[in-house]
Amino acid sequence: MSKILMISPEKCIGCRSCEIICSFEKTNEFNPKHAAVTVLAYEEAAIAVPMMCMQCENPSCMKVCPVGAVEFKDTGAVVINDDKCIGCKMCVSACPMGNIIFNAKERKMVKCDLCGGVPKCAYICPSGAIQYKEATSTNLNKKKIIAEKFKEVFGEVTE
Repeated sequence: MSKILMISPEKCIGCRSCEIICSFEKTNEFNPKHAAVTVLAYEEAAIAVPMMCMQCENPSCMKVCPVGAVEFKDTGAVVINDDKCIGCKMCVSACPMGNIIFNAKERKMVKCDLCGGVPKCAYICPSGAIQYKEATSTNLNKKKIIAEKFKEVFGEVTE
């Protein structure tokens, strides 16, 4: 069975370790601006939420890509094929989670690719807010519920 990233916002302590390790994995630099995960802090509510690609079954980013550069991998990840990508940034606009970025230094789009099946963010998260688990009907349902809540809060791309 495949594995999926599970986010439990109630467990996030706002340490931002996920941003640091992700940026290092993507660019070999510790620069959260280049991470495919962003921790949003809501100080009034005293919570932090790691925002990342939900690896959608029917991704909006894939639908809008004019050259078919957004693809599914065997790991279950939705990835951007750098050889096909023309840098139009349509995927950035289409992503309801807002976690596709353009790395100007490397001139390429960056999004979560599950680190090739070994997501570093899940392994470094000290509180268990990000976990890489076997896909079961229970946690797939939980993931869909969380994704729907995020879409309600942040708006959804029209299909």
